[in-house]
Amino acid sequence: MPPDLLQALPGYDPDVEKNRAQARQIMRNLGYGPDNRLKIKVSTRDLVFYRDPAVILIDQLKDVYIEGELETIDTTNWFPKITRKDYTVGLNLADGGDDPDKVFYRDYVCGADGNIDGYCNPEVDALIDRQSIEADPQKRKQLVWEIERKMAEDGARPIIFYSRFASCRQPYVKGLTLMVNSIFNGYRMEDVWLDR
Repeated sequence: MPPDLLQALPGYDPDVEKNRAQARQIMRNLGYGPDNRLKIKVSTRDLVFYRDPAVILIDQLKDVYIEGELETIDTTNWFPKITRKDYTVGLNLADGGDDPDKVFYRDYVCGADGNIDGYCNPEVDALIDRQSIEADPQKRKQLVWEIERKMAEDGARPIIFYSRFASCRQPYVKGLTLMVNSIFNGYRMEDVWLDR
């Protein structure tokens, strides 16, 4: 999404202090303030690439009268916990992909298996269907941007951060199996060797 469209989305205004002032006003309207902070638990998986963003989130929430406590959850218990909606604030990672259908149909349409938040907007579902069958790449991109705007306005799943992962390799690295859709396995190097 181009920066001018992105900055118009709720929560994406680059004026951070203005955003925080608005958030503090919302909190004051709800009866919170510097002497009466909202106390919450921020739950996340007990993995470094979940914990670190959760700690940053907790630190940023302090600026808007929210006192967060980190609750780390063992991976074996994490997905059952979020499926039960047994959390106040749950920081979870969502993977993307090069095709919007992968994420939209799995995580956001009404009743989707990955729609752990229970988000449901029939208007957005219709737009998702339209973008899925759109043959013109530019028209499809416009539809995806409209979907993203509507979901941001609805607070479908607020974006806290964007992570970047990459795998680099050279032709002389042999025996390395890269997982196609996962960052959680494939790191065992017993069978990897250098051919030089």
